[in-house]
Amino acid sequence: MLKSFIIEYHNGSLGFFQQAQGTIFPAPNFNPIMDAQMLGGALQEFGCDKDMLIGILTQRCNAQRQMIAEAYQSMYGRDLIGDLKENLSDHFKDVMVGLMYPPPSYDAHELWHAMKGMGTDENCLIDILASRTNGEIFQMQEAYSMQYNNNLQENIYSETSGHFRDTLINLVQGTREEGYTDPVMAGQDAMVLWEACQQKTGEHKTMLQMILCNKSYQQLWLVFQEFQNISGQDIVDAINECYDGYFQQLLVAIVLCVRDKASYFAYRLYSAINDFGFHNKTVIRILIARSEIDLMTIRKRYKERYGKSLFHDIRNYASGHYEKALLAICAGDVEDY
Repeated sequence: MLKSFIIEYHNGSLGFFQQAQGTIFPAPNFNPIMDAQMLGGALQEFGCDKDMLIGILTQRCNAQRQMIAEAYQSMYGRDLIGDLKENLSDHFKDVMVGLMYPPPSYDAHELWHAMKGMGTDENCLIDILASRTNGEIFQMQEAYSMQYNNNLQENIYSETSGHFRDTLINLVQGTREEGYTDPVMAGQDAMVLWEACQQKTGEHKTMLQMILCNKSYQQLWLVFQEFQNISGQDIVDAINECYDGYFQQLLVAIVLCVRDKASYFAYRLYSAINDFGFHNKTVIRILIARSEIDLMTIRKRYKERYGKSLFHDIRNYASGHYEKALLAICAGDVEDY
């Protein structure tokens, strides 16, 4: 499936400079005090008025939700996230609570839970760190330190290994160049990537990840074109042939995010919904994290790529108020069933 996924780029149907669009926007005539009162009433009702929670929290942008949380604290002397956790359960709780975190705090929350306890959710680390900007990474690190009194780089180092770990550490340093392009250097970098796919030594792997983690998106766009000219092969195909495991998955994720993040997340959603029997954590994380960035564009890519709407697939696997919440986050201005 991943091999056919990249054909769209060869045909030029996706563009690096296309503008992305989210699904959640600031609500007009916003009144945080009134919203806080309504949420307080909804949470105090027997069984909780879940429709009210969905109607408010999925129809306010994150900045407005933070103002609601402040009004709620002042009004009731309690933390809204704490009350949501206490009154809700299962995946519906995960959605409602997730919506209440500021974006950097939500990324930090997801990374912490991906690494705490037994085992590591490597795909969560890949999805977040391969797709975030330098600014988002710096804010995420600060939130991680404040929320968990831990260092994100140190935790990644202790919970992962090998070149996969080295690449994650490189990404989390947030040292990617921004807006810089050099056509001559692009040809040289492409040759380095080609040699890295041929030689596969530790030194070559390091050079490969250094280029992918530190060059600007605009520069990498040129590098990938030069790689195609030099090798006669797409960079994703070459990485898939030469490497394996989470290191390979991370490298491919970086390439796909450089080309079109919305298409990458459409692919990840499709995999989470159809390949793993609805992987709830992945679906929730992507929908919440991208809701104000490019979720509407992700929906469009999803339908273009897979011939059916994201709504259709969510309805097939989710149910009840959990389904309603996911669909409400996806809806935006237009529902495409």
